[in-house]
Amino acid sequence: MRFIFSLMLLIFGASQAVAAVRIKDIARIQGCRENQLIGYGVVVGLAGTGDSNPNVTLQTVANFLNRFGVTLAITDIKANNSAIVIVSCDIPPFSRAGSRIDVNVAAIADSKNLQGGVLMQTPLVGADGQVYAVAQGPLILGGFGGGISGAGGSTVQKNHPTTATISNGALIEREIPSELISQTGVLDISLNAPDFTTASLMADALNRRFATCAMAVDSGTVRVQVPPEFLEPRKQVYFISKVENVEHETDMVTRIIINERTGTIVANARIQVSSVAVAHGNLVIGITSSEQVSQPLPFSNTGSTVKTQSVTTTVQEQRSHLIPLPELPTVDLVARALSQLGATPRDMIAIFQCLQQAGALNAEIVVR
Repeated sequence: MRFIFSLMLLIFGASQAVAAVRIKDIARIQGCRENQLIGYGVVVGLAGTGDSNPNVTLQTVANFLNRFGVTLAITDIKANNSAIVIVSCDIPPFSRAGSRIDVNVAAIADSKNLQGGVLMQTPLVGADGQVYAVAQGPLILGGFGGGISGAGGSTVQKNHPTTATISNGALIEREIPSELISQTGVLDISLNAPDFTTASLMADALNRRFATCAMAVDSGTVRVQVPPEFLEPRKQVYFISKVENVEHETDMVTRIIINERTGTIVANARIQVSSVAVAHGNLVIGITSSEQVSQPLPFSNTGSTVKTQSVTTTVQEQRSHLIPLPELPTVDLVARALSQLGATPRDMIAIFQCLQQAGALNAEIVVR
């Protein structure tokens, strides 16, 4: 038997030229953001796959019925057709009262399956404790489960039947106030990936488009002084639209991302390797197993014929040569040179790490 280990995926960013991008693709306007909402509710209508009578589920169902003037003792309720759940969603910016958004539902007790369930009216609160939306409706599952568990039974499950979604399941009741342009006429832009050079390039592009109105405050913020002609409320959205569509070049840190679990290597286009010599060899281990028969000596009255197992292990190290590599200014040449050495993705992971330790690789290595 021979064990062969292989890694299949190697990805490099191949373009050396830096393309212009829009501001809206790499940054966001401060004050224009989503907010998280969360709630605690009950799903009913389950076909015996709900919680197995924990006190918290029974108390929740009893509290819900009390809203309608129905008073029941906990001992009078069976909870296997209901389940307590956590309901969560993100409310988009500028959402108005009466709009609908999707919600996620997840069981938090021992319910095995939420299939066929209906979420009862559940208030959704923000971090400030205020109710901003109310969720309700039938669940949509991305999986299913069925069968009989226990001795002699069998079950079939696909994905996770204890999580679900409700499309347009939450109705927004309260609007979250947002302020895009301050009273002093300042508009702040936040970069998704803070970088001093990119922030400076963005400010220069805005100044070319709207005269001198922008400055880079730090690596993650570009501040824009809105021209007086755009300070009127009816013109602010028009100005922000113009700002978002300004194109400019970006700068990126030279970085190699390595995922040793999957053998994935992702490198951007600016990676360079100085002149260096590389030698890399492979070690091949072979393990073979065979059965043999052991018999006693002829005409002997002792012993018996038995089967024995023989295991043979061989180790073969392939010869490698010290190969000098010239200075490689692009990632394309780096990948081509390593491929000519016969390096696999796992070999390349080791080579990149050694190149960095030798001072020949001008890139940051990030191992996931």
